[in-house]
Amino acid sequence: MTGPGDPPQRQALIRSFGRRHGRKLRPGRRALLERLLPDVAVTMPPSGGDLDPALMFPNPMAAYWLEIGFGAGEHLAWQAVQHSEIGMIGCEPFVNGVSSLLSLIDQSGLDNIRIHPDDARPLIDALPDRSIGCCFLLFPDPWPKARHHRRRFVQPDSLDAVARILADNAEFRVASDDPGLVDWILYHVRRHKAFRWTAKCAADWRSAPPGWPPTRYEAKALHGRPVYLTFRRVSR
Repeated sequence: MTGPGDPPQRQALIRSFGRRHGRKLRPGRRALLERLLPDVAVTMPPSGGDLDPALMFPNPMAAYWLEIGFGAGEHLAWQAVQHSEIGMIGCEPFVNGVSSLLSLIDQSGLDNIRIHPDDARPLIDALPDRSIGCCFLLFPDPWPKARHHRRRFVQPDSLDAVARILADNAEFRVASDDPGLVDWILYHVRRHKAFRWTAKCAADWRSAPPGWPPTRYEAKALHGRPVYLTFRRVSR
């Protein structure tokens, strides 16, 4: 039974619609996919089974953080360097982005990152309740055409799922440079009973807070000025 602010029980989630392949990979990147990815890839459980984050890493971790759509992996790798005690789980179906993160893992010898090289939704659905200490959704595809809005990650069902896996008071950090998507995100997350927007003034969303490193995509600001939104999971 759920109480006020609690999300519904697990349910099947819609798939992502982003592209999976880009430019042809250089030989070195292809070799990384063959050599390193099997060591750091998340092993998904059988349908309906739980995915225990603690079993993904060789050593116990203080907490587990999740990045949905890590792009080229710069943010996830930075967080892994800054927080060696945290187990970082990243989801990204775009193979070029996966190879980029593998290169960063290889260069820095990072052992606290695990990769799900596919849609985040099945992984989220398999994670146990309250198992994630922080979740990032940075510059997701805005899907600007109205007929594609259903493809945006932020939807009531997806927010239910993220709320379920987040620990009490955990942060859900979201960023976008698309004004239409920012409005969409604020509308849906603010009306969800499991989340509270932490902003107190305009400066809180106009500038990246501490611990939010810039990425190459962010520097391009393709659609406009980046907006940084931090939501907190309301205590059950």
